[in-house]
Amino acid sequence: MGMAGFTIALMMIGVIISPCVYGKEFSDHQEIEVEKLLKLLNKPARKSIKSEDGDIIDCVPIHSQPAFDHPLLKNHTIQMRPSFIPESTSMYIKTNPTQVWHKNGRCPENTVPIRRTKKEDILRSKSNESFGKKTTSSVPEDNLSNNHEYAIMNSRRGKYFGTKFLVNVWKPEVQVRSNEFSLAQTWLASGDGANINTIEAGLQVYPDIYGDNNTRLFVFWTNLGLESCD
Repeated sequence: MGMAGFTIALMMIGVIISPCVYGKEFSDHQEIEVEKLLKLLNKPARKSIKSEDGDIIDCVPIHSQPAFDHPLLKNHTIQMRPSFIPESTSMYIKTNPTQVWHKNGRCPENTVPIRRTKKEDILRSKSNESFGKKTTSSVPEDNLSNNHEYAIMNSRRGKYFGTKFLVNVWKPEVQVRSNEFSLAQTWLASGDGANINTIEAGLQVYPDIYGDNNTRLFVFWTNLGLESCD
């Protein structure tokens, strides 16, 4: 899918301390709301695979994935291949990365692997509404007071159709402090201020979200300046 018009491409490696504080106490009513959210997020799967690290991977039909619950994607036609490949990507080398859960099986064709959301995942968030979202800025700022440390390479001019990057997969040890995490990612951004929109993908270690120190793949996107991610 082409992404012409994006005006900023960033590759970022850093350690970030988020200012959010995630609550631990939930009322009975909130417990019911958590169960409703789990039913909404965990779509019926054709196959489920138990990973040795404790995760359950659900193989969800490609048209049933949670992204298509969004009103803007109603009746969306999935484009399995790009309509064209820019000359600049001619050096692209296709790889077949593996993950821990692959030891116990693979998802069938026309399904997508989705890590099953557990009750504990939601309880680690500040609220049901904030689950899966971030409240920090979507573009790095030159502000030492925000407790963010960055190492960035970026390009701010030109017409972009996408982004790619190579990154080593590490398992960094983050300190035992609330909301600290480490990530490496590629980043496309368009717009300014409250109208900023981004598409991001990379690897992160984030105990407050995942409940462990494992390195995990993540994707993040915004809708009209509103934060959401998977």
